[in-house]
Amino acid sequence: MDTNDAGHTLKNAPMKHDRSKRSASLRVLAVGMGHMGISHAQAITRIDGFELVGICSRSVLTTDLPSELASAARFNDFDEALTALKPEAVIISTYPDTHAEFAIKAMRAGAHVFVEKPMARSVEEAQHMVQVARETQRTLYIGYILRVHPSWRELIRRGKELGKPLVMRMNINQQSIGDSWTWHKNLMKSLPPVVDCGVHYIDVMCELTGAKPVRVHGIGARLSDEIAEDQYNYGQLQVTFDDGSIGWYEVGWGPMMSEVAYFVKDVVGPKGAVSITMSEQGDAAGEGAWTTASSDILNHVKTSALRVHHSELNPDNSLKHADEIIRMANEPDHDALCELEQRAFLDAIRSGAVDRPDLDAAVDSLRVVLAADQSIRTRRHIDL
Repeated sequence: MDTNDAGHTLKNAPMKHDRSKRSASLRVLAVGMGHMGISHAQAITRIDGFELVGICSRSVLTTDLPSELASAARFNDFDEALTALKPEAVIISTYPDTHAEFAIKAMRAGAHVFVEKPMARSVEEAQHMVQVARETQRTLYIGYILRVHPSWRELIRRGKELGKPLVMRMNINQQSIGDSWTWHKNLMKSLPPVVDCGVHYIDVMCELTGAKPVRVHGIGARLSDEIAEDQYNYGQLQVTFDDGSIGWYEVGWGPMMSEVAYFVKDVVGPKGAVSITMSEQGDAAGEGAWTTASSDILNHVKTSALRVHHSELNPDNSLKHADEIIRMANEPDHDALCELEQRAFLDAIRSGAVDRPDLDAAVDSLRVVLAADQSIRTRRHIDL
C-alpha cells in the first residue's frame, strides 16, 4: 500500500522538498515543544506551502531543539508570539487545558489552526471552537492521527465488510517508566487517561459503525499514590451504538502495568473479524530481564500486519477460508504520520472548507469519552 486516502506518498523516511519554492508559503507558529510538538514542527519544515516562522513553549528559551527548527523565532508566551509574528497558521501541541483558549485566540487573530487531540476539556469548549471556526471562516483541524494511518484506514475498510452488529475491542496500556511516567503524571493533571487517547478509538468505532453511540459505562482504578486522590491511572469504557454494535476501550498508565496484552485492536462481525497484529512481548535483554515495549508510544502506531478472518463454514462446520494476512510493508513511522497530518491540514486550508464532517465527529468522540469519565466518577452508566 503506497498511498493514503489523499494520494500522498508514504515513506518511513521524512519527505524532502525544494525550499526555493516557499515564496507563497503560509507562515506557521508551532506551540508546544513536547514529543508531538517537535514532530509537527519538523514536519512543517519539509512541506512546500508552509514556512515555520516561530516556536513557542514555556521552556523553549533554554531548550535544545533539532537543527531544522533553529531558524524559527522563539517565544515563551503565546500571546506575545501571536502578536509579534501574525502567523497564518498555528499548530497547537500543548496540554489539553490550553487547547481551546489558544485555538480561539489564533482563529480570531486570523490564523488557521491545527490542534492536537483531545481538542478540548469539555464538549462546550469544543463546540465553541467549532463555532469560532465557522464565524471566522478559518480552518480548524483536529490531530486524529489514525485518520491518515494507512493500516487503520484498511482496518476500517475491512471492518465495514463484516456485517452488523460489530464488536470492537481496543486498548492502549503502557508500562510507563522514567520520563514516560513523569509525562503521564503531568498529563493526568490536565485530563484522565480514558479521555486522552480514547477519542482516537471512539472516532474509529463511530466510523466503523456509521451509528450513533447511545450509552457508555466506565470503570477506573487509582493504582499509584503518586497521583492525586481524585485521579485514576487505569480506565475502561464500554459503549453501545444504536445499531446494536458495542465496543470497549481500555487504557492504563504507570510502572505497575503488565506487558501482557497491551495491544489489542480488532473488530468482530457476523462475517468474521479483522485485527491489527504486532509483536507485543519485549525481547529478552539478559537473564531475568526484559525490555519494555508498551512504554514507547511509537509501538502503538506500528503495525506488523492485518489478520482478516472469515466466518463462512463448510457443511462439516470447518472454516471455508483460511485467514488472510495483509502485510503492511513500508508504512509510515510516527514522524511521517505527523507529516501526513500536516499535509492534510494544508489541503483543508487550500480547499477553503470550514463546515467539515470531521469537526462534528471530533466533538462526538470527545462527548463519549467525557461521559465515560463521568461514569467512572459517578459509578453509573451514562445515556448519551
